[in-house]
Amino acid sequence: QEQLVESGGGLVQSGGSLTLSCTASGFSFNRYGMSWYREAPGKERELVAQISHDAREVNYVESVKGRFTISRDNTKNTVALQMDNVKPEDTAVYYCGRKWNEIDLWGQGTQVTVSS
Repeated sequence: QEQLVESGGGLVQSGGSLTLSCTASGFSFNRYGMSWYREAPGKERELVAQISHDAREVNYVESVKGRFTISRDNTKNTVALQMDNVKPEDTAVYYCGRKWNEIDLWGQGTQVTVSS
């Protein structure tokens, strides 16, 4: 069974840090690019960061550049999102997705709440 499971969400103060993790199972993780998306209340789901299958290429949405870092460990089938200097506008449910475009597998999401 192909599956993505996110963890690491929670409540953090503005300016603080948080690390999200996504563990994949049931498929050949090292063959896929991976993405992090987020969905804030009343807003559409948006791309946050992407990483290629071999970690040689990464992309970020402009609003998180310099603050968030995406990484992966193909030996552990995990992709992480390190969130530094978080802001209240980063509050959202964060989702891990398989592929860069046309996500074909989603995790269940993990809530991140940033207090001001």
